[in-house]
Amino acid sequence: MVSILIHPRGITSLFLQVNGISFTKPQKRWRIAVISVHIVLSISKQSHFKASKSDSIDVASPAHNPRIVLDIDPAHDANHGKLIEIVRNKNLSELQSYGGTPAVTELLRTNLQKGVYGDEEDLRRRKAKFGSNTYPKPKPKGIIHFVLEASWDATILILLVCATLSLAFGIAEHGAREGWYEGGSIFLAVFLVVVVSAASNFRQDRQFHKLSKISDEIRIEVIRNNVRKKVSIYDVVVGDIVVLKIGDQVPTDGLFIDGHSLQVDESSMTGESDHMEVNSSLNPFLLSGSKIVDGYARMVVVSVAMDTAWGQMMSSISRKSVEQTPLQERLSKLTSFIKKVGLTVASTVFIVMMIRYFNRNTRDQNGDLEFNGVHRGFRDVFSSVLRIVSVTLIAIPEALPLAVTLILTYSMKRMMADQAMVRKLSACETMGSATVICTDKTGTLTLNEMKIAKFFIGLEEILQSSYKIISKDLVELLHKGIALNTTGSAHKLKPESPAEYFGSPTEKAVLSWGVENLVIDMDAVKQQHTILQVETFISEKKQSGVLIRNNVDNSVHVHWKGATEMILSSCSYFFEPTGEIKIMTDEKKSQLENIIQGMAATSLRCIAFAYKKIEYEECNTSENGEGKAPRMDHEDLTLLGIVGMKDPCRPHARKAIKACKDAGVAIKMVTGDNAFTAKAIAIECGILENDRHVVPGEVIEGIEFRNYTNEERMLKINDIRVLARSSPLDKLLMVQFLKKAGHVVAVTGDGTNDAPALKEADVGLSMGIQGTEVAKESSDIIILDDDFSTVATALRWGRCVYNNIHKFIQFQLTVNVAALVINFIAAVSSGKEPLTAVQLLWVNLIIDTLGALALAIERPTNELMHNPLVGRTASLITNTMWRNILTQAFYQIAILLILHFSGRRIFEVNQQVNNTLIFNTFVLCQIFNEFNSRSIEKHNVFKGIHKNKLFLSIIVITVILQIMMVEFLANFANTVRLNIVQWCICVGIAAFTWPLGWAVKYIPVRNS
Repeated sequence: MVSILIHPRGITSLFLQVNGISFTKPQKRWRIAVISVHIVLSISKQSHFKASKSDSIDVASPAHNPRIVLDIDPAHDANHGKLIEIVRNKNLSELQSYGGTPAVTELLRTNLQKGVYGDEEDLRRRKAKFGSNTYPKPKPKGIIHFVLEASWDATILILLVCATLSLAFGIAEHGAREGWYEGGSIFLAVFLVVVVSAASNFRQDRQFHKLSKISDEIRIEVIRNNVRKKVSIYDVVVGDIVVLKIGDQVPTDGLFIDGHSLQVDESSMTGESDHMEVNSSLNPFLLSGSKIVDGYARMVVVSVAMDTAWGQMMSSISRKSVEQTPLQERLSKLTSFIKKVGLTVASTVFIVMMIRYFNRNTRDQNGDLEFNGVHRGFRDVFSSVLRIVSVTLIAIPEALPLAVTLILTYSMKRMMADQAMVRKLSACETMGSATVICTDKTGTLTLNEMKIAKFFIGLEEILQSSYKIISKDLVELLHKGIALNTTGSAHKLKPESPAEYFGSPTEKAVLSWGVENLVIDMDAVKQQHTILQVETFISEKKQSGVLIRNNVDNSVHVHWKGATEMILSSCSYFFEPTGEIKIMTDEKKSQLENIIQGMAATSLRCIAFAYKKIEYEECNTSENGEGKAPRMDHEDLTLLGIVGMKDPCRPHARKAIKACKDAGVAIKMVTGDNAFTAKAIAIECGILENDRHVVPGEVIEGIEFRNYTNEERMLKINDIRVLARSSPLDKLLMVQFLKKAGHVVAVTGDGTNDAPALKEADVGLSMGIQGTEVAKESSDIIILDDDFSTVATALRWGRCVYNNIHKFIQFQLTVNVAALVINFIAAVSSGKEPLTAVQLLWVNLIIDTLGALALAIERPTNELMHNPLVGRTASLITNTMWRNILTQAFYQIAILLILHFSGRRIFEVNQQVNNTLIFNTFVLCQIFNEFNSRSIEKHNVFKGIHKNKLFLSIIVITVILQIMMVEFLANFANTVRLNIVQWCICVGIAAFTWPLGWAVKYIPVRNS
């Protein structure tokens, strides 16, 4: 309903007309009263419209008169809520009853061609009225949740019970002033462990949510104020005109405006795998979360966020932030095995000690028998249980899961800074095991900055200075083939400003060349023609076509553009620059093929243009797409011309490929270009040597690979270096057979059709710039800058993850083996352990935790790329690691047992000082051994240490804490103060681990 504004002059004329007729006075009064009421009602209604501007769907756009206010009459249910239901339920009859998509765009105050106004105020009002395109997600878990989670660990609960009993017995036996030391010490140690573990898990969870938010960030192309621009999916508003193409995700619920051959995958919403065709007549509905699998279109946004079915579904789903990687699962099994060993040893110690105790072979500090028949046995039994717990604890590598979490979290964060965003945690470790990388060419090895370098018409090369000699008719045909057979666009903000191009790099290169060199008026060409049907470009066809009708003479043409061999095989004629059409003989075709091969050999990507005039009767179609499908003829085409596009290699691609090859990783290029172009780029990037060293079978085309038998494929799969003219199915086939051959395969991809290969690969790497949303969702890592050097960086980080985990396992197991054996031998032989429960907790839970942090943050080095390949099933503990572990552990065992049995006599000290010497020496051995663990095989463990300031800081902090433990927390740690000579003895014994570690690395060991 449109309200009418009545001008004051109109009111005066009404009164004059009333006064100009001879009525009786009562009649005049009634007439004046009726007119007055009518005027008052009109004014009040106008006031109501103005007042309701902010509440009604009234957001001005350039196409509307701001003085006209569209009134939505609730009586006819033509309101926004109803529209949401119509689109969500795909109710075509109700939509048509309201006038279809044009009426909806009018209702939403948007323009079909220009979109919304799009200034800050316009967007603010739309978001305020309809909401922003975001939906509430479950809040990240707080620190309290992780504290409680860490507290429910079985080991922690056992320690808490022991601490409680120890506290009770201690206070009962020694009083509150001194009896709390042992129990309180255990409580404090448990508190520190819980806090450190909770803080680590909390940080990892926050990091996960942060990365999830980044990975959910999708860029959408919209039209606002007649300008195409890319915006975040979160900034899309109701009324926006969204441009959709293959691989895009539909950002909101909306309605189809126009487009061609649009097919969507709604399996994420409906579970149906069949693709749905979308058009203006039968199915104009587009639902958020769907994927565009073919064609292109424009849609108007009807509802966003929680008003869409996808938003309601996603708001109830929380991502699983706790993800157990394969490596973590293997480490869990290792930890479980070590726990069983520790429990067995502890049980043996308990049995032996009970036998000694009841046989009266154990004495207290005063030399009296501990068991004398008096019923004080519960306290003694508890002390033995506490010893068992301490022996068991020292066998449990508590810091191992923490170390893995720290290493993976740190690596994810640093990889993000290096332009590699990890979507799946397991990809960090799997990438380090990669033996083959299958990479795309365009955009990954090259800059993806296409420029037309050569142009041929027939057999003649047309230089830029010679464009004027081209026939006018031929130029017009090229104008149509370039301007109409494209998914890109060209816009000028001002007539005098340069054109701005949108679309894929190939489309932008062709459009810019056509506009700037062939002087195409894009808008004029589009206005003069009607597009009847479109076949969009997909990798299998390697060509795109458009069927058009001239609006002036009704002539119908089909234009094709694509790979030269595809187009050339369909051509029966070709144009010469003069406009003369000649027959495509075998000789002429051979000459053209030689021209194409010459351009391809210089790394040029060749594209051909062709057309055919179709009789009007052959078309047999209507504009709205109803009736018989139009005929897109592929036969007897006339070649218009061939262009060669240059896409230079990335500056660092050759260096990155060499680094991967030096690391033992094979690089295979899989591309849609012809064999000559692919070979030239492969040589330029370093995948192949020069022409003289290319072995037959290293460069093949997809059709040849496809026609191999399975046995031939398995036989030749390792020799293939370049797969040219390949389809996405060829890439998938290559990945499957490489995996069958025992390789760990990483694959790069950017297209929708690359999704199967990305999922099949051990590590899928999608492109962050040119990659479609389907490809990104199918991948494990997103390469944010589309650069192959970032793929090499991800490989280095993957190897660094394994290397750091191996370092910490070596460090951790040395502590566990030494402490377990020392306490076992001492307990069985003398009935006394040299290390108390509190001291063992200090070593196992505090020193190891800091050690995990120190070794987790080692950054990757170039030397890692020269290490042997690490398979997925390789042992977590290598023979080299066992050599280092056993050497250091046996040294510590020997020294500490000597101190335990003979230390009092050697150093002439009492038992308390001797026990403190044992504890201090043991801890200092671990600190010195942290340096040895920095390198498992290299002799120089100090290389690059000055760059790792965090490692040095942790060492300093650990030393300070140990000094405090010995010198100032005697009651807490059951120690006594040491003099300077005794400190030097401890340091000297511990420092011997350095020359020992250096010497033992000369002992050769087998790799397996």
